[in-house]
Amino acid sequence: MAKYSPSTFNYVTQQTALRVRSIIALLSLLMVLFLCLAGRCFMIQYLRSTHFVALGLAQQKAFQPHPGARGSILDCQGRVLAADNQSHLIFADPQIIKKPIETATTLAALIKVNSDTICQQIVQNRDKRFVRLQSNADWETCRSVDKLQGIGVQQEWHRYYPMGTLTSHVVGFTSLDGRGLAGIEYQYDHDLAGDDKQEVFLADVRRRPIRPMSQLMTLSQSERAGTGVILTIDAAVQEFVRNALIEQYNAYEAESAYAIVADPKTGSILAMVSLPDFDPSRTNHADPNTFTNHAVQDWFEPGSVIKPIVVAIALDAGVITKEEKIFCENGHYIGKGFGHIKEYSYHQYGDMTPKEIVIESSNIGMAKIGQRLGATTLYKNLRLFGFGQKTGVTLPMESEGLLRTPDQWTGYSVTRIPFGQEICVSALQLIKSFCILANHGRMVKPHLIQAFVDSNGVPVIRDAGYRIANQIGYVINPEVADYMIQNVMTAVVKDGTGKKAHLSEWEVFGKTGTAQIAKSDGKGYEEGAYIASFIAGAPAQDPAVVVLVSIRHPNTQ
Repeated sequence: MAKYSPSTFNYVTQQTALRVRSIIALLSLLMVLFLCLAGRCFMIQYLRSTHFVALGLAQQKAFQPHPGARGSILDCQGRVLAADNQSHLIFADPQIIKKPIETATTLAALIKVNSDTICQQIVQNRDKRFVRLQSNADWETCRSVDKLQGIGVQQEWHRYYPMGTLTSHVVGFTSLDGRGLAGIEYQYDHDLAGDDKQEVFLADVRRRPIRPMSQLMTLSQSERAGTGVILTIDAAVQEFVRNALIEQYNAYEAESAYAIVADPKTGSILAMVSLPDFDPSRTNHADPNTFTNHAVQDWFEPGSVIKPIVVAIALDAGVITKEEKIFCENGHYIGKGFGHIKEYSYHQYGDMTPKEIVIESSNIGMAKIGQRLGATTLYKNLRLFGFGQKTGVTLPMESEGLLRTPDQWTGYSVTRIPFGQEICVSALQLIKSFCILANHGRMVKPHLIQAFVDSNGVPVIRDAGYRIANQIGYVINPEVADYMIQNVMTAVVKDGTGKKAHLSEWEVFGKTGTAQIAKSDGKGYEEGAYIASFIAGAPAQDPAVVVLVSIRHPNTQ
């Protein structure tokens, strides 16, 4: 029997003890890990079970949003201009349909659509879970198709416009998916859009639904209609204006025409018509050129309609007086730096008061008034009246016109701007400026929104335009404004170029204007192309309305 030395025995003992300690440490570590795992399992199973169940279910679900109804758009009398109707949509889930030919044949007889068309839609969209087959389906048809495998029925909102073309440019229209694309529908799309409702269904690992859409479960989140909008537009006034404008538009075979009616005390726009127009319910069949709102987007040289504004500015600045005589050069005014100015139709005028200059629409008289004002004063006051800037009427693509700063003016500018050349305006700017005169010189802010209506039907006024305008105060001396309206512009209707606007029951004030249309390159004017405008209001002593009518490029042959 072998004998071990003491040193060898000690070595073996140490190694054995080391192994024992390692085993004990490993077992202890395993015990700790086991306890941690047990604790984690306990927490998942008992303490946070609700949380992890929710996470698991979320991974098995996919969501389909369904927008709520858009808010309605009403006129100032509560007449509906735009609203949503609920309709039913029939759709197919191509991934569920096993026999497309049989399904298409059965379905075609129910929805009155060609079976080949249905089959083609199903086959060509095998990678999709939703294919629209028929919109605005009646309820009986929906009930008959809902039992077909892979065919479902879904509710949707359909926008309709009961007034048709009447307010098309103001109200605008929406896309097939209910987004505003023009007019008030576009400008206030966020407000009008309803709150979404969501539907939930089981999905695979790629988030694809694995149940037919007809088996969806609705979440508890409620659907809520969008905010409604009440306009200042009066549909009755709008219809009267449109009918009258269409008559002239057709009679003169015009390129376009537009008219605006406003309340000068508040700036509320009661009517806004632009021709040609369109049916907002059938925009897919409309000429895209008819979508232009000429009353908002067009800018043009105003011609003589701007003359009362410039005369009012000159009287207010004190550079002319009511009774003084201004020599109008017998029809020809030639000078260094401003060229040759002639009267329309070769009229020859001598000495005339500012009132007579407006009545006879003398270009030379206006040129001399512009020279007295000077570039700086003329520019500053035209800006105060709103020219060269947007009115902020809350319609898309509003034109700001063109009013260059005096440092860009030539020697011609100070004599041409006073009779409506070298300045471009929009119809809204003209309405605003004459509303200021009719409102005794006080600022006016044209606006289309009277109030918003929340989902509970409670009107909420945000920023009425007349309140903002009245905080600004007067643009021009009230005495000057009243003189221009009640004395000068009433004489234009009685004795001048506006005689056709005379009314027996009310005293009308107004001003006519004819301007050439500039070429697109800005060099000269188009041959035989004009814009004929008339701006008026009544009754002169206390104006209730201001009306602008413009006919662009009438056929004068």
